[in-house]
Amino acid sequence: MRNKFTTLVSTAVPLPIENIDTDQIIPARFLKATTREGFGENLFRDWRYDAEGNPKPDFAMNSPLYKGEILVAGKNFGCGSSREHAAWAIAGAGFRAVVSSFFADIFRNNALNNGLLPVTVSEAMAAEIFRAIGEDPATELRIDLEAQTIEIIGTPRKESFDIAPYKKQCLMNGYDDVDYLVSIRPEIEAFEQKQKQKR
Repeated sequence: MRNKFTTLVSTAVPLPIENIDTDQIIPARFLKATTREGFGENLFRDWRYDAEGNPKPDFAMNSPLYKGEILVAGKNFGCGSSREHAAWAIAGAGFRAVVSSFFADIFRNNALNNGLLPVTVSEAMAAEIFRAIGEDPATELRIDLEAQTIEIIGTPRKESFDIAPYKKQCLMNGYDDVDYLVSIRPEIEAFEQKQKQKR
């Protein structure tokens, strides 16, 4: 079981760069491990650290101004390879949601499968979020999964987002695919019993 995702209120880390691919999210040299642990420290490794391993002060994740459980990224986030490790790295770094005006399909599915919520907003809403954070890094966003809305707290800016009903149910209950099957075990057993009676 994972943590349930219902409503998230948090400040955000802005990354207004388009076409961020999975090799930038988690470089290929860190893909040797097969478990989820440890990937967060290497999220955006080549952008966050110099060749000596020192944090680059101009990268948002290294700035004392920006923190929170929401990553706000530019258009076409998660393009490139299908590596699931990209979602592991983002979740491992403490993010529970990523906001962008467009996600690569495979990344979006990998994120949902790993308890990370990708929130697709309009380009206008994305621009408003970046502007609000730029003016005040303490700006908070509210993501209401049940209502499927995201808003910039303290402003009238609010927008709906789409999510597959099954994935929404899994996130809200803290389920992965196996947890979901266990949760409907009585229905599965009842169905099997009916099938036996038909034979």
